[in-house]
Amino acid sequence: MDYIKVKDKDHLYRDFNSNGIVNSDLDSYNSYIQNYKKSYNENKRINLIENEMSEIKNDLNEIKNLLRKLSNEA
Repeated sequence: MDYIKVKDKDHLYRDFNSNGIVNSDLDSYNSYIQNYKKSYNENKRINLIENEMSEIKNDLNEIKNLLRKLSNEA
């Protein structure tokens, strides 16, 4: 592959064949990947907590309905 250095950017190169930009700064890339994984795991955790809360609310509503039914029978 043929790369041409981007003016005033030490870590950026243009791919001559595809005209795409290639970033050679591995520290920034690794930092991006680490932040992405952290954000992904945090969103996954939040979704899990939301699903558990929804299940708890449904269970609580079911208990309330059963208690109402029992109190009406008494």
